[in-house]
Amino acid sequence: MSAVDARQILEKYYEYANAGDWDRWCDLFADDQVMDEQLAGHIEGLEVLRSMMKGMGTMYRVFRNKPVHFLVDGEKAAAVSHLSAVSASGEAIEAEVMNFFRIVDGKIAYMANYHDTVPFQVLSQG
Repeated sequence: MSAVDARQILEKYYEYANAGDWDRWCDLFADDQVMDEQLAGHIEGLEVLRSMMKGMGTMYRVFRNKPVHFLVDGEKAAAVSHLSAVSASGEAIEAEVMNFFRIVDGKIAYMANYHDTVPFQVLSQG
């Protein structure tokens, strides 16, 4: 996979997330994907991910994750972004995020994300 192809996958990752198009977002992942997500934990398998993402529309009134920088090296990639969101209860969330990806055969096989968890505490309140 070329760096251009991997970058296009990353661009679609953020495009679909910001559009709230979680079905197409999930389509970017391999069937046997593995994700380590700070809030949701360790997630294995595309169907588990799809089920989990069905709740995104109820967790946030607004969800914008703006990519700031991409770095692609073969099948490995990283993205730095700024997340601005509003929880379902109306609380603002601002966070800097770093995602690490491993892209195999045009699909995201592994993803891990890293961010300050404090801004997301409003999601478990109320």
